[in-house]
Amino acid sequence: MTTKQKGWKELPIAGLCWKPSTEYFTGDWRTYKPTLDEEKCTKCLICYINCPDTAIKWKPEDEKIEFDYNFCKGCGICANECPQEAIKMVLE
Repeated sequence: MTTKQKGWKELPIAGLCWKPSTEYFTGDWRTYKPTLDEEKCTKCLICYINCPDTAIKWKPEDEKIEFDYNFCKGCGICANECPQEAIKMVLE
């Protein structure tokens, strides 16, 4: 008899998920999402360094910062740490 394992959304409150977050998208936890003002951004990468979910991607070939909304939980650390205030959290 095989049983299908439940996804994280089906777990009871305080239940633990047995899968690493790389196996499922965690971005739908978010209420606010970060947006980047590219004119203000100096590409200091402080946001990239401080993102606890590695949801900020640095593209050196394009010199661009991108948000991976599949994994961004909307914590706002990137916006809080940005010295240029180039990142704003907006309601989804």
